[in-house]
Amino acid sequence: MFSEELKKYDWEEITRKINGKTSADVECALGKELLSIDDFMALVSPAAAPYLEKMAQLSRYYTQMRFGKTISMYIPLYLTNSCTNSCVYCGFNRHNKIPRVILTPEQIEAECRAIRRLAPFENLLLVTGGNPRAAGTDYLERALQICRPYFNNLTIEVMPLPEEDYGRLTKSGLNGVVCFQETYHREKYKDYHPAGMKSDFEWRVNGFDRMGKAGVHKIGMGVLIGLEDWRTDVTMMAIHLTYLRKHYWRTRYSVNFPRMRPSESGFQPNVVMTDRELAQLTFAFRLFDHDVDISVSTRETPVFRNNILSLGATSMSAGSKTEPGGYETYPQALEQFAVSDERTPAQVERDIRASGYEVVWKDWDKIFD
Repeated sequence: MFSEELKKYDWEEITRKINGKTSADVECALGKELLSIDDFMALVSPAAAPYLEKMAQLSRYYTQMRFGKTISMYIPLYLTNSCTNSCVYCGFNRHNKIPRVILTPEQIEAECRAIRRLAPFENLLLVTGGNPRAAGTDYLERALQICRPYFNNLTIEVMPLPEEDYGRLTKSGLNGVVCFQETYHREKYKDYHPAGMKSDFEWRVNGFDRMGKAGVHKIGMGVLIGLEDWRTDVTMMAIHLTYLRKHYWRTRYSVNFPRMRPSESGFQPNVVMTDRELAQLTFAFRLFDHDVDISVSTRETPVFRNNILSLGATSMSAGSKTEPGGYETYPQALEQFAVSDERTPAQVERDIRASGYEVVWKDWDKIFD
């Protein structure tokens, strides 16, 4: 399990290594096609800031070489904001005084129909809070079965599950799983997740192993930018990705770098990442892993997303609602966090095509299941 591998790496030591990188280290990394973790640390270090243009050029080259000039589209569907966790930064924190709902089967189907009216989405991300009793595996299995006739590719972003549950859900149409570790800082993790299932660091970080063993087709990873030092956190994530590729090499992988957005929690970020730093991180990950899918959500502004789409990103959401039932049942009422990009899917598609890129609505078919 990765939790044992992670014990080999000291947070403070990684931080010192990153901050100790020099221009020579950056130039050495930029001269390689295959990068080590040490090279990755150089590219996310402060020393790499003057090399942003060179990094962008290489990132564009490797992205187009692997993915062509395409952007894959997806949309999230929040099924419930019911949650037993106490994550201090989240709008769904169980202590927040907001109305709680769990969509019924009929409401889930109504949301599917509403999304289909928005745009020809085929990649659907189903999102829940952490409430295993009220919205556990049985509920998720039923939701997948309802959504399957409407969408070719179904991904879930839910609480970490046992290996056998991931295997069970793949038989009901599940294609992928997204899970944000939030932070790899083992000691500080408990401060941000004081109660609930999510407070168990080992269970969460080892969830990716359970996904891999269950044969999940695609695994999505991410850390929440705003909790701890982002350079160290993403280095830990790069180490984690390397481990997963070695052990579960049949699986596809994606990464996401969500910056903290305003929510009902009122939590203020401990670390603020600039647009240039987010671009640097995107380029560094593309140079480190030429095959990984890099996703950019509506947390980011239209200006940033329009710029990054030709420089390393490969998938984007559009028209997102972050409240359960936000497309039809409970519009604009119960959101997890505020979005930055409020363009319609048609407007996002127009801007992507204006950049000379092709919009991919469908890249998976039911027949492959």
